[in-house]
Amino acid sequence: MGVQHISNGSGRQSGKWSRRGILAALGAVPAGAALAGCSSSTDAAATTDGKGATASVKSATKKATITVSPVSGTKKADFTTPVEVTVADGTLASVTVAGNDGATLSGTFNAAKTKWTSAKNPFSGTKYTVTAKAQGATDETVATFTTKSPGETFIGYFTPEADSTSGVGMPVSINFTHAVKDRAAVQKAITVTAEPEVEVVGHWFSDTRLDFRPETYWAKGTKITLSLELKDVEGSDGIYGVQSKDVTFHIGREQISTVDLSTKQMTVKRDGATYASYPVSGGNSQHTTWSGIMVISERFKQTRMESSTVGLGDEYDISDVPHAQRLTTSGTFVHGNYWASTSVFGSENTSHGCVGLHDAKGASDSSVAGYKFYESSILGDVVIVKNSGEKTVEASNGLNGWNLSWADWKAGSAV
Repeated sequence: MGVQHISNGSGRQSGKWSRRGILAALGAVPAGAALAGCSSSTDAAATTDGKGATASVKSATKKATITVSPVSGTKKADFTTPVEVTVADGTLASVTVAGNDGATLSGTFNAAKTKWTSAKNPFSGTKYTVTAKAQGATDETVATFTTKSPGETFIGYFTPEADSTSGVGMPVSINFTHAVKDRAAVQKAITVTAEPEVEVVGHWFSDTRLDFRPETYWAKGTKITLSLELKDVEGSDGIYGVQSKDVTFHIGREQISTVDLSTKQMTVKRDGATYASYPVSGGNSQHTTWSGIMVISERFKQTRMESSTVGLGDEYDISDVPHAQRLTTSGTFVHGNYWASTSVFGSENTSHGCVGLHDAKGASDSSVAGYKFYESSILGDVVIVKNSGEKTVEASNGLNGWNLSWADWKAGSAV
């Protein structure tokens, strides 16, 4: 470091400097210059790069800003898009989204942890509280919003009933209260699983009916779980599902009854072994009985049967038909018959299409075939009719999807 010459009082330069003079001269050097002269090369670079130093200080002092979508305070937020939380000037440490229904929405961060997105959309008609925190922050950001309710809704009525026990032929059948346009979306929201495990596939019979079944009859003792996650699923334009529930059913013993109308006999097999055999009378030549695989869908100890309800005018009206079990929606039953001669059963087909067994008026005589068969049966049991002279029943006429091949059944799936 050079030191400037200092003149004496006469204006002449002196060739000698006293210690006091040197120290005085040094004391006159600007402080900044002295600091620069004593700094390392690294320190010098940091000091001379004024722009970099300023940016570093600003970055360290910026506060992270968290934004929630939907905006906090929204009263009718959309429920068809996910919840998003973003942060500026920082990273996210945690995010929770809790609804007033007690459920929470899970989600994931992006790689930089500057954005969190819910895995599913929020439910309709629900108030949510979002709590988010930035990394290193002491305070949390809390936001609330309420989603709007859907305008029109639909539900699915299912068969069999929850916690019931059915026969091996019982499908899981769902009837919707509104026509479904987006079948794939609705079917994806419904799952049917079985223990022991087996492939279960859905088949659409119409825009209001979806059935599920395995390739062959259920194994006895199977536990079936129906999961309906239809809430906020758009089945048709602007029409949303409202159900979110799981229900279970059970399959009991295997009972399959075969009615041969050429011999007028019904053979009942229980778990593969012959359980009983009964003489029957089927439909006459003008009113033949449907053939094919049918499933008992309703059971009545006594019921009224009126011909006008099946398009046969006033041919009959019986107020107390005993032990009636429905096989088709169109009106085919297997039931007791007390008004025909006992000689008819096993020898003639005389009915208007139903399968009749000898019975007694009042449905209380336990010695007759109609009583015995009714007592041995449950919903979902299989009744096979052959040699009836009639074509095979439509798969949609009752719970009778077993009349479709597995390939045809799977072709009716929307997923």
